[in-house]
Amino acid sequence: MSVESDFVLGQVGITTTDGKGHDPEFWAAQATKKIVSISDDAPEHIKQQAVAFQNQVYTVILYSMKNAIKSQNTTYSNILREQGHEDMAKILKEL
Repeated sequence: MSVESDFVLGQVGITTTDGKGHDPEFWAAQATKKIVSISDDAPEHIKQQAVAFQNQVYTVILYSMKNAIKSQNTTYSNILREQGHEDMAKILKEL
């Protein structure tokens, strides 16, 4: 009995932190890498354009992620306030 498979495992990377989760900058960089890749074989002027585009994509993703976090914290803060936990809502709002 023989089995053939075309399955190929891609690269697996691990990034750890100490005592916290990854910040928005980390996640924006990860998303940017998945959206925009730059070939080593590309002509220099194309690489420069790709790097500029990559920087713009990163900036948009980071801005959006930070706004999403603020929005989620506002939601959590309002839920805590509605449940009578004003002190916890204030702490969360200050983070």
